[in-house]
Amino acid sequence: MQAGVIAVQGDVAEHAAAVENAAAAHGEPAEVVEVRDAGIVPDCDVLLMPGGESTTISRLIRREGIDEEIREHVANGKPVLATCAGLIVCSRDAKDDRVDALGLVDASVDRNAFGRQKDSFEAKVPVDGLDDPFHAVFIRAPLIDEVGPGVEVLATVDGRPVAVRDGPVVATAFHPELTDDPRIHDLAFFPEREVVA
Repeated sequence: MQAGVIAVQGDVAEHAAAVENAAAAHGEPAEVVEVRDAGIVPDCDVLLMPGGESTTISRLIRREGIDEEIREHVANGKPVLATCAGLIVCSRDAKDDRVDALGLVDASVDRNAFGRQKDSFEAKVPVDGLDDPFHAVFIRAPLIDEVGPGVEVLATVDGRPVAVRDGPVVATAFHPELTDDPRIHDLAFFPEREVVA
């Protein structure tokens, strides 16, 4: 499996380790490639869109021509995991003219809705598809404030969606790569496959 990490900004190494761990649990090796230029995404089986600064990410992927390759990846039914700023970039409406949203997740998002860096927090969050709650790390997290009818809400905090699935795209307001738990990556890329003992 070739896993592309959109590497213009964000937790690239952490996502690489998490997808490698998730793939290994299924007895499948993963080759991780960092995506900074056009021409790499078409060869990827799965994509990861890390957190970072959503305005910067959207500007750089548009400038490099990666944005249309990501849209084509999703149109072909290939999985994407988008976290924090990645969720904002993949949304239908980022509510910020500086973000050129890709429209891959039928949701509107408020940037930094959970507060500033000092308001970051961690919580045990029940997630549909996981047997036990996930230890979620929220850092300047966005809020998913509206989802379309085809969007599956996978997790909420205080009644607000923090993880969703829209077709092949799983998007979270938190940072699953900052834990040693690869289950969100597993949920995104191996949703119906058994873990190898």
